[in-house]
Amino acid sequence: MSLLNHVASICVALATIVALPGNSFAQTTETAKKKILIVVSSLDKKTPELVGGYWFPELTHPVEVFDEAGVDFDIASPKGGLSPFDGFDLKDPATLAFWTNPDHRNKIANSIKLSDVDASRYAAVQLVGGHGPMWDFTDDTNLQDIVRKIYESNGIVSAVCHGPAGLLNVKLSNGQSLIKGRNLTGFTAEEEAFRQYDKIVPFELEGALKAAGATFEEAPIFENKVVVDGRLITGQNPASAKAFAEAIVKALETKTQ
Repeated sequence: MSLLNHVASICVALATIVALPGNSFAQTTETAKKKILIVVSSLDKKTPELVGGYWFPELTHPVEVFDEAGVDFDIASPKGGLSPFDGFDLKDPATLAFWTNPDHRNKIANSIKLSDVDASRYAAVQLVGGHGPMWDFTDDTNLQDIVRKIYESNGIVSAVCHGPAGLLNVKLSNGQSLIKGRNLTGFTAEEEAFRQYDKIVPFELEGALKAAGATFEEAPIFENKVVVDGRLITGQNPASAKAFAEAIVKALETKTQ
């Protein structure tokens, strides 16, 4: 075979690979369409004696679902870097799986600062609960901007437990509240009082969501409850974390069909 014919054969082979529907580039593009931005709190302490941050199972249980579904994610926080967390228990299989995965540990150790996030890279955003969001999500304009951009790009907005605190002040480009007139859930006033954290938090989440015009739905305390209102998905408490993540994956799959 002449050199010219050999080069021509290589070019034909490369063109064939690029044209294949299952090639790696196509897979990478499809994966990018489904990537989730997970946002956790950076709050150090909620009282001088109690850690702030986020509730670890509300990260690890959704990640377990995302891993099983082949959905990639990044982790971000208001300050970036390693955020404090509560509820860490290696007897929890989802937490053990997360903690023994070096890539996952690296993501929480080096969370992206919210001001550095490119919202266009994500098909969904998930706001993790724990009490920290009650302090550092509510008035974070970077977070509000990210949520708005993802939602207005036909993306999915989701929040679990105290995570919906980050939705309270989100305004769309038309000036309308994201959650006004929407059905959602979150950590209830009854759940807060049962744990006696109602004396600690800066405001009552359930009451604030209702005051913002949302229709608040709830299950009995500490039972699973997930509310899907279009591209807005919320979970009531830690017991809801897995079903909440399954609803996100289902919504992503529907979007990419």
